[in-house]
Amino acid sequence: MENPIFCYEMKVRDYECDAQGIVNNANYQHYFEVTRHEFMENLGLNFLELHNQGMDLVVASVYIKYKSSLFGMDKFRCTVERIERKGVRYIFHQKIVRISDNVVCSTGEITAVCVIDGKLSRPEYIDKIFADYI
Repeated sequence: MENPIFCYEMKVRDYECDAQGIVNNANYQHYFEVTRHEFMENLGLNFLELHNQGMDLVVASVYIKYKSSLFGMDKFRCTVERIERKGVRYIFHQKIVRISDNVVCSTGEITAVCVIDGKLSRPEYIDKIFADYI
């Protein structure tokens, strides 16, 4: 596994599992979201403060590839592997890896854009924050 730029550990909660005992597919998107928010909070980005200033970083698209299932009580690492910049889009490349056997359970490409005062924008402020990672 390459060195991710950010790693956040979590544990599957019972209510996240479906009747088959595996994590319901929608929860993987939640795990990716939690990890991105923790990463950005670590960098000093506060979503409420940004919103109050008229700036919102919002998800534009999500692509998730499921590779191996997580089960109840599994501990896992969710990572931000890298951030790619394409025009006004920030593409977060992420992984979910089960800790017990180091198996990649899921990968994701989440595209976010910045809206300033209701208009799609390329904010210099966020570019500066992500400068070491793009």
